[in-house]
Amino acid sequence: MAFRGWPINALEFFEDLEENNSKTFWEAHRQIYESSVKAPMEELLEELEPEFGPGRLFRPYRDLRFSKDKAPYKTNIAATVGPYGYVTLSASGLGAGDGLHMMAPDQLARYRQAVDSTLSGEALEAIVEAVRTTGCTCGTCDAVKTAPKGYPKDHPRIELLKDKGLVAWQSWPPGKWLSSAKAKERVVAVLRAADPLNAWLAQYVGGMEAPTLRR
Repeated sequence: MAFRGWPINALEFFEDLEENNSKTFWEAHRQIYESSVKAPMEELLEELEPEFGPGRLFRPYRDLRFSKDKAPYKTNIAATVGPYGYVTLSASGLGAGDGLHMMAPDQLARYRQAVDSTLSGEALEAIVEAVRTTGCTCGTCDAVKTAPKGYPKDHPRIELLKDKGLVAWQSWPPGKWLSSAKAKERVVAVLRAADPLNAWLAQYVGGMEAPTLRR
């Protein structure tokens, strides 16, 4: 089926889940999740794949091993899109982003070397500013408080050097558009706006190194 947005009961499902995050509630409303929440997300990912790459839906269950909060279910549905994209829906609305949320140590080292270099660093500055003109935020997910070791505090791109993750992001509160194909249009606009950022990350940062196996 073609993606036609999420029905209103998808948001109502998450609103109720926030109030009653329990296995009893989940099992009683599983069909709503499957048909009104999960199925539209799967349809959206299928339509995004030809341009942006395959999507991967996250499991709805929370990892409780190291959390004091023992609520068993996530109060959103989320998925990756291609190598850098991300889409999420919750009672608060729809969000879409692109980039590297948290770089591995080897990625971070390459990122900072590229930011430090005049040619690639200035190119990234221009990309970040261009992404922001589209209505997206574009900046850090996490940052160190001072200049990273080996870099001067007065570096011309010090704020970018502090970043440990870099993403383009936009979110929207619920509206009638969410129950239509216009929801896809908003996601696509963010992913396309971030294309230059993704290209820069692919060229200068790349994937993280595979761990070395011990013998």
